[in-house]
Amino acid sequence: MEKEELRDLLEHLHDKYNRVEFIEPDPISIPHSFSDRDDREVAGFLAAAIAWGNRKAIVKSAQRMMQYMDYAPADFVRNASEQELKHLQSYVHRTFNGQDFTDFVLCMRHIMEQHGGIGLFFENRYEATLDIAQVLSDFRREFFSAPHNQHCEKHLSSIDKGAACKRLNMYLRWFVRHDERGVDFGLWHKIPMSALYLPLDVHTGNMGRALGLLRRKQSDWKATVEITSALREFDAEDPVRYDYSLFGAGIDGFLKA
Repeated sequence: MEKEELRDLLEHLHDKYNRVEFIEPDPISIPHSFSDRDDREVAGFLAAAIAWGNRKAIVKSAQRMMQYMDYAPADFVRNASEQELKHLQSYVHRTFNGQDFTDFVLCMRHIMEQHGGIGLFFENRYEATLDIAQVLSDFRREFFSAPHNQHCEKHLSSIDKGAACKRLNMYLRWFVRHDERGVDFGLWHKIPMSALYLPLDVHTGNMGRALGLLRRKQSDWKATVEITSALREFDAEDPVRYDYSLFGAGIDGFLKA
């Protein structure tokens, strides 16, 4: 496919899928249920943490998370009693169990107490480093500096081990990107959209390879850098908006064409 043809396809799919109708069946609907910034950040982080597999199941499980937290996620993270935390033990989403849920709440509490909020941590670390990769490394290290069980570490990918960090990059997309479409929040103004990386998983990786945007076979951090660099050739200021395009290519059956 010629570059201009590919540009036209990416733009067509972006326009088709970056719209408010995208929200309801997607995990981003969970933070969209709230108006307060802290509630959105906490709800979004938890929804992103379990975002693998079937989208309908993810949304349903994330909604149950909010129910467990009395639909006040930020207040729950800050103030939940030991008895309220014990109630989380009955939660399960695939391999993310109740103890993982509890530990994620306590690790978020640590971030909020020490740094004022999840978003403030990301914004301040980016201002200090100007490097999203370093910020992802720093966040994971700080997050797990609170007491936790080792099992929950599998649910927050490690860039230091070469992981693609799809869910963290998706979370960043939600809160950094801003446009007139109303899907992403654009709340973290200190991080430019140009600094973001594509949320790469098996699906977007396969789409990227089919479209000639990615050659690397593994869907790891090196592949994330490669495909994001390719997308920057089409929009250097906002390359990750094409996340919608790769999603749309799958929905539209591009690989079957």
